[in-house]
Amino acid sequence: MINMSLTARKIPEWKIKVVEELVSLIKSSKAFAIADITGIPANHIQMLRKKLYGKAELRVVKPRLLEIALKKAGLNPELFKEYLTGQILVVFTNMNAFELAMLMDSHVTKSYFKPGEKTDREIIIPEGNTGIPPGPMLSVFGRLKIPTKVQGNVVYVAKDTVVAKPGDVVSGDLASLLQKLGLALKEIRLRPKIAYEGIVIPGDKLILNLDEYRSNIMAAHLDALKIAVEVALPEPEVLPLVISRAHRHALSLAVETGFITPETAEMVFLSAVAKANALAVEVARYAPELGIEVKQAPAPVKQEGEKKEKVEEEKEESKELSEEALSEGFSALFG
Repeated sequence: MINMSLTARKIPEWKIKVVEELVSLIKSSKAFAIADITGIPANHIQMLRKKLYGKAELRVVKPRLLEIALKKAGLNPELFKEYLTGQILVVFTNMNAFELAMLMDSHVTKSYFKPGEKTDREIIIPEGNTGIPPGPMLSVFGRLKIPTKVQGNVVYVAKDTVVAKPGDVVSGDLASLLQKLGLALKEIRLRPKIAYEGIVIPGDKLILNLDEYRSNIMAAHLDALKIAVEVALPEPEVLPLVISRAHRHALSLAVETGFITPETAEMVFLSAVAKANALAVEVARYAPELGIEVKQAPAPVKQEGEKKEKVEEEKEESKELSEEALSEGFSALFG
């Protein structure tokens, strides 16, 4: 009888060290992001490492080792499992996860499109001197339907020509021509698939439209200010607006009720004249036999800084006669 013993597979020392380092980075970092680097050139990652020097630590790791490290660090690896595929880069930082993602997204390197790749943009061959001598390349221009002319033994593109639209597959001819013309139009960016900062944040939520975000914040601030003024919130920023609004309302009420003070007298009389004129217009219209003539009241002098829109609005209001104004006018005339 042969005794057989099972020996445990020995884990390489380097793997143990990698996991330990990852655990330490996970625990000591405020946030981390996971990015897929499949097809990303090594020089792009090196340049990104330089850009983030002192702000973040970058580690290219095997998905399985990161999964083990996440578990050892006290995180649930199931939350990240769907993202632990392919070649991955983990970026550890004490920055905000959104700031990190935007820094990564802003780092762009240029490269040439390869045959079979899909374009993410419109490709235009610009008008002008190509620097290419006439010869076999003329047939390439022809196949791509680019109008050309030959001047001084050099091929010129006759006009700007669109040779590909977003989503088109780059042909061998186009890839070759772009290289000949030195048009490295392919933009390479490294965008996180996911980030973790206490919660899991999907990659498509990490890149913010700052202009839209700023606009939303300004709109929210304005709405909050309106509510604060409406409820007369006793805050230093709000009180001047509350007082100004109360003053306008008090002035309007004083004019409406005919309450005369040195400040309201002119406006009260102007309002009375406007109502009297409006009443006279209506009386003249319904009782022309009375022979009432309505003279156009002189236009009020503009206050400095008064907007044209406000004057037009006041003219329109004076043209429209409400039932309430008529009633007030008749009461004034006949008691």
